[in-house]
Amino acid sequence: MGMNTTYTSFVAVGDSFTEGMSDELPDGTYRGWADLLAARLAARAPGFRYANLAVRGKLIGQIVDEQVDAAAAMGADLVTLVGGLNDVLRPKCDVERVCGLLEEAVERLAPRCEQLVLMRSPGRRGPVLARFLPRMERLFSVIDELAARHGAIVVDLFASEALGDPRMWAEDRLHLNAEGHRRVAEAVWQALGHEPEADWDAPLPPAIRPGWVARRTADARFAREHLGPWIGRRLTGRSSGDGRPPKRAELLPYKG
Repeated sequence: MGMNTTYTSFVAVGDSFTEGMSDELPDGTYRGWADLLAARLAARAPGFRYANLAVRGKLIGQIVDEQVDAAAAMGADLVTLVGGLNDVLRPKCDVERVCGLLEEAVERLAPRCEQLVLMRSPGRRGPVLARFLPRMERLFSVIDELAARHGAIVVDLFASEALGDPRMWAEDRLHLNAEGHRRVAEAVWQALGHEPEADWDAPLPPAIRPGWVARRTADARFAREHLGPWIGRRLTGRSSGDGRPPKRAELLPYKG
């Protein structure tokens, strides 16, 4: 665990999870756990700098090609790397290739920062998760091995009962909502050795199961607004992040 070091700079690397979807602000932009964490770290360190290179929809190969060298060159104290899940959730996936690319990313980043943080990504409990579980478990075992070898911290969000609760997820069922991101920020904060400000894994009150009609309506809306477009992008080889610039491309002073 990080020993409550004062980090003066932070670079976040990844996909939509790190970009902050779907923690939407009133102006339509996304905040997310990395921004929340940066704000907390900035309150501790004058002149604190933050970059977030994450772009939604990116596969691990794209993260390695487009983000890793840029992040390594910044020489930040703290780097977070979360990727591979977009690969794992595709119908066809070479899991060993994904693990190899993740290893490459870790090997490039770990020597260039004071503390690297990896994660076992959270998963929304349900049939989709069950189907991809073997791949995710393989990915997570490699993350644990890499962390042990390179002195990285692993934040285990997958084991959290609370973060698996559908109420922590946006309507698209792929991204955490504001409360989910708040809990992730707290989990990383604690993993870095800081005093807890809340119980990030606090259980939710028992769910009141919506009635059959409400569930069918929600499922139909999900299929129309989220699942259909997602399948369309898969079939045409497009990504929601195509042509989209990094969230914060430069390591600059952070003003909340």
